[in-house]
Amino acid sequence: MNTIHTTEKTRSQSHAKATVTTEISKVGVYAITISSGIIGCWAVACLVAGTISSGGPFGLISNLVKAIIG
Repeated sequence: MNTIHTTEKTRSQSHAKATVTTEISKVGVYAITISSGIIGCWAVACLVAGTISSGGPFGLISNLVKAIIG
């Protein structure tokens, strides 16, 4: 009884190549996210400063109404 053993070698390679547009999109998303965070922090700081200078949240609301009405 003769048995023949064969082995097959299969090579598969996967090369993930990032394109330039993908990388630019990632940088754009990060830039917008950071800008939004900075603007949000500035808005909260302004709201807190306005609340403190008006004498509290009710003073801020009454001053807002006075500014709108005239």
